[in-house]
Amino acid sequence: MNILQVNASARREGANSTRIAQTIVARLQSARPGAALTVRDLALTPHPLLDEAVLGALFTPAGERSAEQAARVALDDALIAEVQAADVIVLGVPMYNFGIPAQLKNWIDAIARNGVTFRYTEKGPEGLVKGKKVYVGLARGGRYRGTEADSQVPYLKTVLAFLGITDVHFIYAEGLNMGPEAARQGFAQADADLAAALAPT
Repeated sequence: MNILQVNASARREGANSTRIAQTIVARLQSARPGAALTVRDLALTPHPLLDEAVLGALFTPAGERSAEQAARVALDDALIAEVQAADVIVLGVPMYNFGIPAQLKNWIDAIARNGVTFRYTEKGPEGLVKGKKVYVGLARGGRYRGTEADSQVPYLKTVLAFLGITDVHFIYAEGLNMGPEAARQGFAQADADLAAALAPT
């Protein structure tokens, strides 16, 4: 098994979302000793923004790209290769102002490439990243599960399905900024969610 762990917090240390992602990975590795792990920490190695220059590089045929364009596209290629090589993807996702972090959006923009991870057909878009399982560790200061204020889960479900990934499990740690007891309950709920997600079917 190849596991890809993506830490999306802006914090290099002490992030609750990274803690949850690490817990998920530890449980996966305990069930599959010898599983290979790749960690992509978007705080330690922030991915550049999708801008006009990048679009120009992506729409330029590979053989005609400048050295600068080729180097920039290669950064995205590396992220795509990590996703393609993974059997399981673990995302550590904090909630920032009711949405996903900019770091994670940059990662998604990098891995979503027409003709590589999805394609358009006469019947509509088709995801090309198939046969993978995703665990999303969500860390939130308040409680938003199942409410209209939760824009993260619908968005992530949509974009992952667009890429062909539909086996997605969400692990919720909520109320983490609402006092020690609420935080304890939040992490306990995450443990319960993870146990349910890993239970044999």
